[in-house]
Amino acid sequence: MDWLEIILPIAKSIALALIVLLVGLAVIRVITKFVAKGIDRSKMDDTLKPFLTSMAGTILKILLVLTVVQILGVDITSFVAIIAAAGFAIGLAFQGSLANFAGGVLLLTLRPIRVGDYVEGGGYAGTVQGIKILYTELVTPDNKVIFVPNASLSNTGLTNYNVKDTRRVDFTFGAGYETSADYVIQSLTEIVSKHPLVFQDPAPFVRISEHGESAVVYTVRVWSKSEDYWTVHFDVMEDVKKWFENDELSIPYPQMDVNVSQKQ
Repeated sequence: MDWLEIILPIAKSIALALIVLLVGLAVIRVITKFVAKGIDRSKMDDTLKPFLTSMAGTILKILLVLTVVQILGVDITSFVAIIAAAGFAIGLAFQGSLANFAGGVLLLTLRPIRVGDYVEGGGYAGTVQGIKILYTELVTPDNKVIFVPNASLSNTGLTNYNVKDTRRVDFTFGAGYETSADYVIQSLTEIVSKHPLVFQDPAPFVRISEHGESAVVYTVRVWSKSEDYWTVHFDVMEDVKKWFENDELSIPYPQMDVNVSQKQ
């Protein structure tokens, strides 16, 4: 009978704690979805939305854990004191996560990237899908999702291809030594100048950049809107190839080369 009197309250506390835990997790899922919908409908910056949604779920789960601990009869004050005493060990164990959290705060505060930007950093490149508490989601051009730790993006060099409205498209083409340099420069200038998406100010740049072993290398640089970058790139490549074929010019090996800085 004495054992029953001891075990029964403990069993009740454990059962109640389990019920609260399971119900609490279900309620948190509902609340998180509700908060996410509210944030999505708001006029808030898209970059902040996934971070705040993730933060809300994390805070609710921490409160749930504290509630369950209290139901089990553990003094919250003592529990917090134990955590504080073990803070150094916990900090060492989770220093990577803390660094990622701090990195996320920096990314949201300094705003070097936003949702929808095509970026390159931390050894990865892709379109920013969302900045979460510990990591940033990038979607590659072939639709792969990469989860990059926030610390990697905030502590290393970061390239954002969408900050500026205009971009420069760089090309290098090779032509045989027997072909007149003036003719090649004039023809390449006409090709890029006729493209409707190429800016005339700044004017297209076409000059000899190298005397190769088997070819004279011509550098072509044009400016366009950032969203027209790849259209200009592919159109110019095709137009120059057609010009080589129509004029029956010799195209030394490698036939044509292009030096492009963007990887989007």
